[in-house]
Amino acid sequence: MTAPEESLGLLIGRVAKQLSRSFDDVLVAAGGSTPVWQVLRALTGGDHRTQAELAAAIGVRQPTLTHHLDAMERAGLVTREREDANRRVQRVTVTEPGQQLFLRLRRAAASFDGRLRAGLADADVAELRRLLAQLEENAQPD
Repeated sequence: MTAPEESLGLLIGRVAKQLSRSFDDVLVAAGGSTPVWQVLRALTGGDHRTQAELAAAIGVRQPTLTHHLDAMERAGLVTREREDANRRVQRVTVTEPGQQLFLRLRRAAASFDGRLRAGLADADVAELRRLLAQLEENAQPD
């Protein structure tokens, strides 16, 4: 008797955890982490300048982001400044050391992406993206 096939949800969850761990290991080796990469990427690549905008862009709650920003500010990677018009709003800016770390992490992330794409044609990657988007949509509550 053969073992039952692993459910698609369990398979994807297991693979996602492995990819996440491997990606974080690559970022740690480059001097960062997944949360640091997400924050620097959002700050460098978009108009996400307030903590609320950053939290929404990254997909975390504001207290979680505050925890990461506290550590990043202590490390000299970002600065935060309260707006004069609304003291509850804090603007976040990448420092020069933060920009340098962003560049190192971007290279590490690109290298990891290249590893993931090994043996896959561009059409395979496009189909994978389409399938993952469909699965994400299917997983939404009714």
